[in-house]
Amino acid sequence: MGGMSATAFGGGQTPASPSGPPPLSTVVRVRSLLPSLPPAERRVAQRVIDDPEAVANSTITELAHACGTSETTVIRFCRAIGFTGYPELRLTLATEAGRAQITSGGRTVGSDISPEDTLEEIVEKVTFADARAVEETAAQLDVQELARVIDAVAAARRVDIYGVGASAFVAMDFQQKLHRIGRISYAWSDAHIMLTSAAVLESGDVAVGISHTGSTVDTIDALTVAKRRGATAVALTNFPKSPISEVADLVLTTAARETTFRSGATASRLAQLTVIDCVFVGVAQRTFGPTRSALEATYEAVRGRTVRTDRRRR
Repeated sequence: MGGMSATAFGGGQTPASPSGPPPLSTVVRVRSLLPSLPPAERRVAQRVIDDPEAVANSTITELAHACGTSETTVIRFCRAIGFTGYPELRLTLATEAGRAQITSGGRTVGSDISPEDTLEEIVEKVTFADARAVEETAAQLDVQELARVIDAVAAARRVDIYGVGASAFVAMDFQQKLHRIGRISYAWSDAHIMLTSAAVLESGDVAVGISHTGSTVDTIDALTVAKRRGATAVALTNFPKSPISEVADLVLTTAARETTFRSGATASRLAQLTVIDCVFVGVAQRTFGPTRSALEATYEAVRGRTVRTDRRRR
């Protein structure tokens, strides 16, 4: 089998290299903070998300009026997302809009699906949303936090992974990856079993809670119990200021958007799987010898369960 390598994804707003991920955009950062903002500021945030180019071309008075709020609220919003004021926000949005036009060759693809869309347009929009979710997740991923999660998982006695709904599939994928390289791991999606699993964890174990919204009660409760027992609690969520982040020791974030018909659910899973792959490859790299042996052994175990390519049908 061939060698393995890990790719580190940069975070923050450092310009990307030609072969690297795109820089983190203001819209991505605003979307991630949206649930944690007060209602009035949330209306401003939604306007930025829905039409950043229009915001870049609006005065503060025009934006406040469009959002049904005050200029003071707009200024508070700007500061809440890391800007000194509205002029800086406008300039940044205008710059990013220009950069996006150059990158896309002037072609604009919306991610929301309307009843009038053709099947070709639906395919284009869904694939665009999925690709952007992966790219934006890579751009905002905190590599230092990722390294701490990899350290914890690589050293763990066992890893328990919690997720319900769509996140349960991601949890099972992570468990399957870890299990294949000989790491003791379990994936749970039933609320009662999640709690009983967490209740027997101890110091040196790792509990991973996966929740796109970061507000799934079952996952939060299990992660809370695991942390109380002394395990390292890791959260994977789309929103860094969500409830699950408050109970976690380490937090990894994705950058996926929800759209009509919940097509964003697929994008959120792809974004979560991207982060999971980064953790897995990082663990595999740090335990290269045992990992390679385990992969060879597991490959050999199932090799006979596939149809031979040289078999001819009669």
